[in-house]
Amino acid sequence: MNFAHVLFGFTGRINRAKYWLAVLFWIAALFVATGVILAIIGKGANEFSADNIGGLLAALGLGILVIALVLIPMLISYFAVGIKRLHDRNKSGWWILLFYAGPIVLNAIGARSESDVVSSGLGLVSFIISVWALIELGFLRGTIGPNQYGPDPLPTEQAAVVR
Repeated sequence: MNFAHVLFGFTGRINRAKYWLAVLFWIAALFVATGVILAIIGKGANEFSADNIGGLLAALGLGILVIALVLIPMLISYFAVGIKRLHDRNKSGWWILLFYAGPIVLNAIGARSESDVVSSGLGLVSFIISVWALIELGFLRGTIGPNQYGPDPLPTEQAAVVR
């Protein structure tokens, strides 16, 4: 399995090491993109004057383009990587909706609630789901041997040691 399939393929299984490698890859990409955006916007701000508002707007537009060029593939990749980790745990990829969208939806509902109790309760449930997702995707070993989603991504000798 090549790295492009690890990042963007939705089939098969990946182990925890490949999951964390993908996470670190996207963290590094975000750092690079942030640096590029700050340089672009900084250059536009330095050239900003009442006569050159177009320069600042062009810099902001380039910054938005850089964000889109990184965030869109990153989001697709996060879904692909998460689904393959769930497959490694012998779970349906549909669980990713709970893990990724659940906390966002619960926090949004809680933020709009006028009750502090409801808001805090939804925040707590959101936190619990996020911790569960972190443990499930990042720390628990996948099923040993082949499952319905494919062969074990760990070599047989390594799987025997992990048991």
